[in-house]
Amino acid sequence: MSESIVTAIKNRIIEHGRGWCFTPKHFLDLDSDTGVRSALSRLQKTEMIRRLSQGLYDYPREHQVLGLLPPKAEEVAKAIAEKNGIQVQPTGAYAANLIGLSEQVPGRIVFLTNGPSKKITIGNQEIWFRTTTEKNMYASGTKIGLVIQAFKNLGKEHIDSVAQARARKFLFEISRDELTRDLKYAPQWIRSLIVNIMGDLG
Repeated sequence: MSESIVTAIKNRIIEHGRGWCFTPKHFLDLDSDTGVRSALSRLQKTEMIRRLSQGLYDYPREHQVLGLLPPKAEEVAKAIAEKNGIQVQPTGAYAANLIGLSEQVPGRIVFLTNGPSKKITIGNQEIWFRTTTEKNMYASGTKIGLVIQAFKNLGKEHIDSVAQARARKFLFEISRDELTRDLKYAPQWIRSLIVNIMGDLG
């Protein structure tokens, strides 16, 4: 393995910035799988990168007081999705937290996926991937998809005016076409509620 490969991998990691999660597959255009893994092992030993689990690494974020911060669950999920060619969608209490409807970060974070179900443990955090239907994954990766999952978690009776205002703020730049497209398979009550919240879209 040449120094130039290590340098190329190192530069790509730096370009993505701190907080980026990745797997060897993200570098296979630079060298063989064995070469990439050897380079990542060397970078890990220098403590530039951190091994999170088998074949999963990050370029850790740093805090002046707290030191190295744990990876963001959505970055972990994104890396796994890119590696396996699957879609992922935050759901449950985590979805509500991401759009500001809840301040609580759950200890168990759940993503819906069209890939296989699995669990990853990173530190004291559990990240679950739960296989679901294509219909549930229809709006994955969109802001509307996140709001749908957050509203499902909260339940119709708990979505008050404050929650509606926060959802509207989160969806501020959504177009009418996006709204129509991404709400296609949402439950009727959520579809009606979001259309009502965003009622004066052009």
